[in-house]
Amino acid sequence: MSRPGARTLAVLGLCLVLLGAGVLAGVRWARDWEGSVTLLANWSGAEREQFERQVVEPFEEKYRIDVVYQGSSALSQVLAADMAAGNPPDVVVLPGPGELLAYAVEERLHPLDGLFDTRHYDRFWAPEVTVPGQGTHTYWLPVKTGLKSMVWYAGRPPTGPGAVPDGRWCLGMESGATSGWPGTDWVEDILLQQAGPRVYEAWANGRLPWTDAAVRKAWTTWADMVGAGTGARAGKALTTAFDADCAPDRLEHLGSFRAGHWGPEGGDYVHFSEVVPEAGPDAGTWEVSGDLAALVNPTPQAEQLIRYLADPGTALPEYSANRAATADEERNATEREIGAVLREPGRARCWDASDAMPRTTRDAFHQAVLRHLAAPEELDDRLAELNDLREPQDLPVCGAD
Repeated sequence: MSRPGARTLAVLGLCLVLLGAGVLAGVRWARDWEGSVTLLANWSGAEREQFERQVVEPFEEKYRIDVVYQGSSALSQVLAADMAAGNPPDVVVLPGPGELLAYAVEERLHPLDGLFDTRHYDRFWAPEVTVPGQGTHTYWLPVKTGLKSMVWYAGRPPTGPGAVPDGRWCLGMESGATSGWPGTDWVEDILLQQAGPRVYEAWANGRLPWTDAAVRKAWTTWADMVGAGTGARAGKALTTAFDADCAPDRLEHLGSFRAGHWGPEGGDYVHFSEVVPEAGPDAGTWEVSGDLAALVNPTPQAEQLIRYLADPGTALPEYSANRAATADEERNATEREIGAVLREPGRARCWDASDAMPRTTRDAFHQAVLRHLAAPEELDDRLAELNDLREPQDLPVCGAD
């Protein structure tokens, strides 16, 4: 009988080590872990790393529940496919309430009643929603929030409708599967500042036609402000990433996530109503955004994750809407001010309208602003197309709790 060579013994030793590790892992799982929960969201890169470090890892350590994170930039398409296949995630995080409302109406979401104290949030952020045949329930809570209606600048602050000379706006429309959303932010914010929250909410809920004079005026105002139809300028905006660098001598209409870009430049912001032409008497309302968590599969592990996300002691990324959470004293003055606008009662706030709209309308809106930027003379065709998609709904879009 031949004796095994050194190489054979080494391979055998490695196999035994791996087998031992697998057995150890299996024993560890059986002894320590209490199951798993799948979470679908659109965070990637640094956003995902921050969420996993600040939220997922402490949750897993505390409750011994494994969080299986599924990230996708095509979030809506992935979720729809998973739902159709009967294999949805346990918890989903979507930007804005419009798509979630549709899933609630289809009885795809489970109420969050009793899982957290809704008094920690303004009703605007975690509302009770009435769904026909299902009563009134809370179906989502904010994981992180963002402030819009901001004009970033460095140096002298812009004030007045004529304060921004032609060509000074930084503008980028490219954002992968969601390209166009920066343009929808412009149209929405202009309508909000010109026509006020009541008109804005009716439009976002599909109860005001896209062909209404106030809506049409918002589109034409945007075209005039950014030079829509101007070949080179429009072409550059269509191919520039939304988060591309913006020179300090220019201005940018983007949300609070841009604080990290403008801060090192000594930048600050003014409310968009300071520069939008023909701002109305109700100007000054803030447009806001939020990533909202909802329960699709109510397992004990999924419910525990919802409780954890709503716990005031959980260190959520960026800006939390939980009024009971401890204020982050490490933030700078600008960031603390943004957090106050997002959390404090009495602030007039409205959801990003496209995020409050049904998915089909939202996606068409994204495409329409891209086409309007290139060919503003075709506006009436764009508005007629969007109006055909109008679906009246009843969602709390604006609030000042």
